[in-house]
Amino acid sequence: MKKTILFVVAVSLLTGTVAIAQEHWTEGPVWGCGSYRTKPGQFSNYMKWLRSNYLVTSGEAKSQGLILDSKVLLRQPANPKDWNVLVCTLHESYAKALDYNAEDDAKWDAIQAAHWNTNDSEEQRELAAKRFEMREFLGVRYQREVMLKPMD
Repeated sequence: MKKTILFVVAVSLLTGTVAIAQEHWTEGPVWGCGSYRTKPGQFSNYMKWLRSNYLVTSGEAKSQGLILDSKVLLRQPANPKDWNVLVCTLHESYAKALDYNAEDDAKWDAIQAAHWNTNDSEEQRELAAKRFEMREFLGVRYQREVMLKPMD
């Protein structure tokens, strides 16, 4: 009986906190951002690769409604293991960003096939692998954008 009461109290506190917090904002879309550190002497080459490949495919994905937007952010790294290039894609929701959807996956495959001029996914991977020589992948993070509600 004590365990049940403790569980109910814990759930009430947890959901109450979330309900109170959301009175401050409206949920918006989700940014998925990959962070990278360019290798010495490769920054310009990586920017050219992004312009030639990422810009083209993300633009087509946006026109087909697969993503809402994309951005590339740059900064001066704070230390040798810090990122200097952040590649971000804006999705309608966490579900759109993270959940598998066969129809969307087929559209992405068609975009990649058209861009790389081949339907062979292994050949596409080989062509895209050149970017690995220019940068180190540091990780991906997903963040929800929120719109703050004005004070009454």
